[in-house]
Amino acid sequence: QVHLVESGGGSVQAGGSLRLSCGTSEGTISRYAMGWFRQAPGKEREFVASMSRGGTITNYADTVKGRFTCSRDNVKEMVFLQMNNLKPEDTAVYYCAAKWGPAVTTENYDYWGQGTQVTVSS
Repeated sequence: QVHLVESGGGSVQAGGSLRLSCGTSEGTISRYAMGWFRQAPGKEREFVASMSRGGTITNYADTVKGRFTCSRDNVKEMVFLQMNNLKPEDTAVYYCAAKWGPAVTTENYDYWGQGTQVTVSS
């Protein structure tokens, strides 16, 4: 079992920025393709971004494209989601997820973090 740990959530005003981080307790993040998902109150969990194991292939949901950037540091065994120009509709619990093989935009990931809350006020 792989334990993913997210951090960096919080409360910001619209237009602000946050950077989420995700690592594993085992220090093995470089083995996996990674995804970020979010779930707003009363809504289903949705795809936000994904990144290949090497970091060269990324995909973003249309709602965050141009504002969010996914990156990874395989030496430090961490992945990041830089979120700029945040909007109230970005308010959600954000999850990182890891999988063997190629990154995907569906929820077909092998391991999930516990989530971190992001709240954006207007």
